[in-house]
Amino acid sequence: MARRSTDDPRDTHGTPSDGPRRDGKAGGRRRLTADDWAEAALSAIGEGGLSAVAVEPIAARLGTTKGSFYWHFANRDALVDAALERWEQLHTEAVIATAEAEPDPERRLRVLFAHASAASAADPLEVSLLATAAEPRVAAALRRVTDRRIGYVTGLFAALGFPAAEARLRGLLAYTAYLGNTQLGHAVPESLPGEADRDRYLDSVIDTLLCREGPGATGRR
Repeated sequence: MARRSTDDPRDTHGTPSDGPRRDGKAGGRRRLTADDWAEAALSAIGEGGLSAVAVEPIAARLGTTKGSFYWHFANRDALVDAALERWEQLHTEAVIATAEAEPDPERRLRVLFAHASAASAADPLEVSLLATAAEPRVAAALRRVTDRRIGYVTGLFAALGFPAAEARLRGLLAYTAYLGNTQLGHAVPESLPGEADRDRYLDSVIDTLLCREGPGATGRR
């Protein structure tokens, strides 16, 4: 986990030298935080996969030196862990918190699906993480996130009156639809509806998932 190293380069006050980064107030310098490094590492993963997480290139991206890195992290693995934790927080917990602002579970489901689909279309990070699922740290994070997301969506279907087993089935189907949409959006974007028809398409996906008639549907309890 993040920690301060006792033998790494710092400025004359014993703090990391963070270069010219500014805080916007009269040109003052703002010290980089561990979250700044984690966010930069996530950007690197989105652009080049896990192998793109390297201290010197990320330091250059942030306009700082390796001394700043060692102030916050013991090694590269600690940075990867921090980046994955930040991904879980921003791309799962924060999205769920946004959806929770909607009192109606059906509306919550639609907001969640639309928000998540739009975010994944704009950012290749999820696709990059799925491509590196063989790496143990990434695999563990993907398991946690997948369980959390499917569990949350399953709860929405249960709140809409579906029996527990079917709610789980529909939660899983909803998540696979999201992942398929994400993969296609980056691999073959022209296969998906354009911006003008995207909302109608996403609504049709949710309408299909909410359908209580047809093969396998058992209706409300």
